[in-house]
Amino acid sequence: MTTQLLKQDVLQTLSTWYANGQVFAYPTEAVFGLGCDPLNKEAVYKILSLKSREVEKGMILIASEFSQIAPYVLFDTLDQSAQSQILATWPGPVTWLLPKSPKTPDWISGDSAMLAVRISRHPLVVQMCQHLGKPLVSTSANPAGEMPAKSEQEVRDYFGKDLPVVAGALGEQTSPSKIFHSLTMETIRA
Repeated sequence: MTTQLLKQDVLQTLSTWYANGQVFAYPTEAVFGLGCDPLNKEAVYKILSLKSREVEKGMILIASEFSQIAPYVLFDTLDQSAQSQILATWPGPVTWLLPKSPKTPDWISGDSAMLAVRISRHPLVVQMCQHLGKPLVSTSANPAGEMPAKSEQEVRDYFGKDLPVVAGALGEQTSPSKIFHSLTMETIRA
């Protein structure tokens, strides 16, 4: 995949959006995602409203490295075999449900004791998370029941011209990330 990286002025704008609780769309491995600061409750609720999604379903956190999601999960409570299996899939288009930290707000995890997390290898996601030093909320850019947006135009068709969009190419995946449960190793989404 050849993806042009974001220029410094775009990264500064991204920092402003993140700090101000702005929701924005951005390309991921397979579809455009909606993102924001996961610790900004109002921003997360804006995403839920845009998608007509219930808070109980929870969100995915996407990051460029494990240290960015570590405060949100209890990774050390997993046995060594599970830890190794999870780490072997990252970075990549694989999301894991991990035991959440007691400090993780319910508006991120929903009504679950688990939190969905992914370490991405998509160049723009990596660049954004490295620039911010933090993870992003990641949920597909579509209203509930609709197909996920695969272009900037589809994002605008769903959410209008006022939603900021980070321009860039999707990754090489053709469908959203696989999701696995870290305690049972069950496939949640293939």
